[in-house]
Formats: sequence, C-alpha cells, structure tokens
Amino acid sequence: MVLSVFAARLVQLQGVDPDKYAEMAAAEGSQTVILPATRGEILDRLGEPLAVSIDGRMIVADPSMTADDAPELATLLARRLDLDYVEVLERLRVEGSRFQYIARQVPTSKAEAVVAEAEKKGFVGLFMHRDPVRRYQFGDLAANLLGFLGTPKKDGSARALAGLEDSFNDYLSGEDGEARYEMGAGNLIPLGDNTVSPAIDGSDLTLTLDKRLQFYTQKVLQQTVEGSNAESGIAIIMDSRTGELLALADYPTYDASEPQEWPKSRYKSSALTDVYEPGSTEKVLTLSAVIDAGLGRPRQQYVVPASLNRQDRPIHDHWVHGIEHLTLAGILAKSSNIGTVLAADRFEPGQLRSYLTAFGFGEETGIGLRGETKGLLPDGEAWTDQVDDRIAFGQSLSINAVQMIAAVNAVANDGIRIDPSLVDGSATLDDGTEVGTDQAEERRVISTEAARQTALMMERVLDPVDGVAPLAAVQGYRIAGKTGTAQRVADSCGCYDGSHTASFVGFGPTDDPRFTVYVVVHDSRTGGGGAVAGPAFAKLMSYALRQYGVPPTETRPSRLPVEW
Repeated sequence: MVLSVFAARLVQLQGVDPDKYAEMAAAEGSQTVILPATRGEILDRLGEPLAVSIDGRMIVADPSMTADDAPELATLLARRLDLDYVEVLERLRVEGSRFQYIARQVPTSKAEAVVAEAEKKGFVGLFMHRDPVRRYQFGDLAANLLGFLGTPKKDGSARALAGLEDSFNDYLSGEDGEARYEMGAGNLIPLGDNTVSPAIDGSDLTLTLDKRLQFYTQKVLQQTVEGSNAESGIAIIMDSRTGELLALADYPTYDASEPQEWPKSRYKSSALTDVYEPGSTEKVLTLSAVIDAGLGRPRQQYVVPASLNRQDRPIHDHWVHGIEHLTLAGILAKSSNIGTVLAADRFEPGQLRSYLTAFGFGEETGIGLRGETKGLLPDGEAWTDQVDDRIAFGQSLSINAVQMIAAVNAVANDGIRIDPSLVDGSATLDDGTEVGTDQAEERRVISTEAARQTALMMERVLDPVDGVAPLAAVQGYRIAGKTGTAQRVADSCGCYDGSHTASFVGFGPTDDPRFTVYVVVHDSRTGGGGAVAGPAFAKLMSYALRQYGVPPTETRPSRLPVEW
C-alpha cells in the first residue's frame, strides 16, 4: 500500500504536470536579487555635477529567518529608517519568501549601522546590497530646475517628484538588472542554475547651465527680492547667439537635498509655470515690428498728448506731462504708453498679433520641463480695439519669463528667434520627445536692419539724461535694455489687485550681443523696473561679460534724438 502511494505520487509529479512542479521546486529553492542601475548624473555645461548618485545600500530581509522576531525587529527598523511599522512587519513575515525589500537607497554608513545594531541585539536575516543614493551637492543650486527623487516605489524604481528628474526619469534611470541563484538548505548551490542579467546604467543629462553664473544669479536675485520687500522673482541669463540658458533662477527656492523641509509650492520653476503681464518690456517687440513693417523709423516724430481717450477709458503715461514731442526712439526711451499706441495704430488688423506669435508668444518653449504654460495671447473676437491698444504696451496678454527673454533675444540676434534650450545636445523626455540644443529651431521675425535700429533705440533707455534706467548701465560696455512695470492680476478675482511686476530685459554689448538678461520682481514695494530690476540686471550682465572675457566696447552708444 505504501509503495502504491509513492508510485501514484511519482506519476503525478513526472507524468501529469511535470513542468508546473518543476517551476514550483525551482521557485522554492531560488533567490532573486535586483541589481540596481546607477542613475545618470545631471551636469552643467562644463561637466560639473549638479545631481549625482553616490554609494548606498538596500536593506533586505529573509522572512524565513526574521519571522520569529518580526515585531521587535520591525520596531527597530521603522524607528531607525523612518519606515511604516505595519508594512515592515508584514514584509518580515511573508510566508514562503526568502527575499523582501525593507529599505532602498540608504546611505552606506547608515545602513551598516542599522544592520550592525540588529545583529548586536541577536536578530538574524538582514542583508545589504549595493543601491546608489541620489545627492544634490549644492543644496538650492538650480533646485527649481533639477527637482528631486522621493522614496523608491515598491518595485524599487525611482520615484521622481519634480523638475528634470521627473521629466527625464526614464532617460536618467536606466534599467535594473537581476541575479537569480539556486539555493539549497539556505546556501548557494555551486553547480545550480545561476543567471545574471546585468544592469544598464542611466544616461547623463548635460545642461546648458553654467554653475558659476547660476550661483551668482541666485544670490543677486535673492538680494533683490528681499531688498525690495517683494513677493518673488525670476532672473535668466541667455547666450544671445545660441539661445542656451546659462542661468535660470527662481526665488524663493528650496534645498533639493531636503525637499520635505519646504512648501511644495516652491518645487516648480516659476519662470516656466507662472504667467504675468509683461508691461513695458513688450514695447521692444511692438516698436521693432513697427520698424520692420515700414510703419515707422527711430527719428520719426510724434505728438504725444497728456492722455489718449480710447474706447472705454483714457490711456495715460507713467509720468504726468503736457503735450510731448517725441521721436520713436524717445517713446521707447521714456516708455510712453500713449506714444506706443500711436505708433501701433498704423498696423493692419491682426498684424501685431502675427508678429507676437512669431516672437513666440502663445506657444510653449519646449525646453523640457513639465508644467510649462503657453501664456495667453488673445485671438478672434477676444482681440478687440481696447485689447489691441493695451497689448501694444504690454497689458491684456500674459507670458512666462522664458518666452519673454527668447522674444527679446531675437532683437539681439539680428532679428532671428532661436528656441531657448536647457539641455546641451539631445535627450529624450519620458513621452519620447527629443529636446535640446540639437533640436533648437530658428526663424526670422524681423529684418536685420529693424533689429539693429531697435537695439540703438534701446540704448537710449539707459541714458543718464534722457532714459528711465541709468542704473542698468554697465561701465565699459554698450548695453541695450528696456524697463517694465506692469499691473498684476489677482487669481482670486481676475482683476488688477494694486500690486506690480517690475522687470528689466536687455542685451550687450549692443554692437555684438553676447548675453541677454531678464530680471523680474513680483510685488516690489520700493519701485518700478528701472529702480528695482535695473541694478540687478547690471550686476548679472557685468558678471557674465567678465566671466566669459568679453572685451569692453570701444564704440560710443547711440545718440538718437529723443525729442524734436
């Protein structure tokens, strides 16, 4: 009878379903270990690391050895590694398992200390394997762009929570490998079926940022925002020739190595996600279009009244005046709303909107960060006569900061707009889109001559006698620039709330532009664009010119007449 039972069992195992039972036996006597891929580094344009993966450990458990002491061991692990006690307890007790993750990406010294403490207390069944840890060596440096990683997912994959880490997660992550070992009596079987699939490390992501410029830009922006008792600010330095972003700073910011210490609202890059009305900086685009369309020239004369009655309400200038006799250059130098509207009156219907679209308004820049906004450029019936007037001097439309600097940079670049870039070369977003300098496209917006004449008019903005922003001047260099002071729209009511956005945008040297710089300060309490953003612009432009060894300008700035 006993032999009959054995025979029947052998028939079942070998004849009825041998493959199934073979798999069960193999699983029962095998152990699978994940071989983590090293996440690619994020580097600045000179190869300096901004986000790196350093040596770390994963802590794993063998439940066949930890089940008896699970409650006490779970208490120790949860306390020392800041884990959920119930989840750890469940993993320590999984029946039939020989391998359970307890913690991923733990700094080596901490992991070793925790395992040593457990062993000292007589607990067995904890092991460590290599598992790189992400580090942001410079704290808040470019944090709004870099983003950060959170606690790994249950399958061990990276949990990217913000910035470039999120947008390029697949590109940076690589693919984990796997090692499978056949076990017997708790030990590796030397001649067993042992297979290894090696990890494929992630790709490095090289940015166009210059770490030196980024650090200095963040410090200047912080001083400017705090010094003017403002709400927030943005500062950008762009290579005028290539459209590459050399520095992009947001303030307030956060420390990417300790993100949990800061409000989640700081994780974004406001330069791309937040929109606002640009104000008078937009006059550069309007008046360059006037010149390009053959509807005006720098010395053209205008009679500018004290106010201009249009449609629903009068238009005023930022200073009280009687009748002014200004040239087109003077309209820009003094930042006259009335004069800009009079100059823009010569556009055909839809012509100004076509120019602004060509400058890049109303479309994403596509530099590679999630959450970028298109802004708002009215169209169709929404573009009324009143809207047309206000858009001419920078109100009733909204943009993000990168859109604005890319548009003004077209004037610096002889009338050709270049797509702004944050990634050097080419890299693949998680949605499969290729972005970077290799994909940047160019398009002519205005003629070379229109761009040159506009730049000469912009020089008059910084004139100590006739201009409104002498504090933006850089000693030894010819600089073209424009102020902006725009009313802000409150989210709560969709109306102007009495606060203002102060800004300054410009490029230099005027006769051979090398850098375009844009500074934005929201809700400044101490002044407008020339007084608040202008000095910050001067510091950033001066620093960039000297860091890159741009020689001083040997020619004199424009002397275009402002009045007639």
